[in-house]
Amino acid sequence: AAGAGPARAEDGAPRSGEAPEARDRRPGRGGDGLTDEERAQVRDLAARDREVRAHEQAHATVGRPYASAPSYIYQVGPDGRRYAVGGSVQIDMSPVEGDPEATAEKMRVVAAAAMAPRDPSAADRAVAAAARALMAQAQAEAASLAAAERRGEAPDAAPGSLFAAAAPPEAPQDAYAAASRALTGALGAASTA
Repeated sequence: AAGAGPARAEDGAPRSGEAPEARDRRPGRGGDGLTDEERAQVRDLAARDREVRAHEQAHATVGRPYASAPSYIYQVGPDGRRYAVGGSVQIDMSPVEGDPEATAEKMRVVAAAAMAPRDPSAADRAVAAAARALMAQAQAEAASLAAAERRGEAPDAAPGSLFAAAAPPEAPQDAYAAASRALTGALGAASTA
């Protein structure tokens, strides 16, 4: 019948083949084609996206040159756009071979990067704690090497040191596991002393 309007399915949604503007005229929908509930969901997703991106970018910026670019996990909103709802930044926690002072400085940067976001996560705090422990170990090693040098002894790294050159460097993705093992060993030795 003339003037009856576009064809609609039983639920009021436009049938396939309808012009896009017909979608915007569905009952209960605004000019953007979304319900009030869907618009609220988009607002929440957009806020989460901003929060996630700021969090991960803080890690990456402060962690340069040891941090990777952020990678994100996305969710598609009711508006068809992708929103970041999670993310990560990889950070190299491997010691600088043969240089405890450089390692201490690197771990200072790593700890600062882990704590850079406004609201660090539990994982961020754990990485910062591990980096601070490695930094303390590196500083102790540097002091020991400096004392040995002052006494006229050979400034070789102590057996079991993070800085001994016996093992090949690890891949960055394995560095956190190695740092965790080193930290666990150091904490175990400290608790029995």
